[in-house]
Amino acid sequence: MVGFAGKSAVAGGVAFVALLGTPVPSAAVAEQCANPTGTYTAAVPWGQRLIDPARIWPLSRGTGQLVAVIGTGVDRSNGQFASGQLVGGQGTESDDCDGRGTIAAGIVGAQPDPSTTFVGIAPGAKILPIRYTQANGGGDPGQLASAIETALNRGAGIILIAVPAASDSPALGGAVSHAKEKGALIVSPAAGTQQGQTSYPTATPGVLAVGSTNQTGEAVQTESGSYVGISAPGAELVSTSAGAGGTVAHRWPVSDPSLAAAHVAGVAALVRAYHPDLSPEQVVARLTLTAHRGPSGGHDPRRGWGALDAYAAVSAAIPADTPGPGGPPSVGPDTYVVPAAAPARAGTDKVSGVLAIVGVATAIAAGVVVAAVRRGKRRGWRPSRFRAS
Repeated sequence: MVGFAGKSAVAGGVAFVALLGTPVPSAAVAEQCANPTGTYTAAVPWGQRLIDPARIWPLSRGTGQLVAVIGTGVDRSNGQFASGQLVGGQGTESDDCDGRGTIAAGIVGAQPDPSTTFVGIAPGAKILPIRYTQANGGGDPGQLASAIETALNRGAGIILIAVPAASDSPALGGAVSHAKEKGALIVSPAAGTQQGQTSYPTATPGVLAVGSTNQTGEAVQTESGSYVGISAPGAELVSTSAGAGGTVAHRWPVSDPSLAAAHVAGVAALVRAYHPDLSPEQVVARLTLTAHRGPSGGHDPRRGWGALDAYAAVSAAIPADTPGPGGPPSVGPDTYVVPAAAPARAGTDKVSGVLAIVGVATAIAAGVVVAAVRRGKRRGWRPSRFRAS
């Protein structure tokens, strides 16, 4: 298994750097740039089966969405990116020695190809690669803030933080606020694998923070907090590799908690393409309301409100002003929506989406009933008058 997070490692001739750990010397990086494991042809990867993007494509392929991938750059020479899909120009990077940015970008939007069973979540989306850190450097919050501003200036509606920073700064907080003002959704991973680590802007209010799970649904990362909103696959994954030289080539198995955020960013692109009028907050509410709850039905500090359910997130009939779980009511003091209950373990069958939709509908109905009961008590259970519009 190739491990990215929590330590520095050189495996299979590829240098991988700790997201929040010790840098690799620059000389080693120059000699050990990422290269492919091969072309993946085995069974459909488990993370892809869980998301099941082909089932969603009749509704949405992410067309019209620009997803910024902020991290180590993206190698546009991989043959599974479509011509023109990776947006170039000022502030972008067309190579990726480290490899993490290319892997994240592939999860978001790699094209279907007959030579492989791997495919990205939103192949209709365009990708804006922005490098703010190298394999021989950490994630500086000031440089990350500048990268977010570049993404906003280039018109990105979804900003994926492929490599978060280990510390915060006023500039980074300001960039998050600016993104909110411009209607851009920032998706950032809870990537810390050592006790007490916090990732930024993951922990910043207004950011969709993503926890990481393995195939059994267990949390991969150590980082935890009330800010974690949702969880997605982050272990034993397959994706596009840097160093492909024009071929369709992949890295596997890849385990990195940061890659969970790439799955959520890809699904967010599907959601925004299908529901173009939703604000970032409404997209987050839709994602978290339809997530598969854990056994407690409540919030988990490492897995958030549950496991990502992509089909339900796109297709569920949820009023746009419905608040997300744990949030304040949006209509008034008399109404609220109970978080949707769902199976304890995220399944891959087609029934899961229906269950999530039914759960959301039930939750909304419950909120209406609670509101009616409260109003009835205040009136002494006298019937109210309604005027036809």
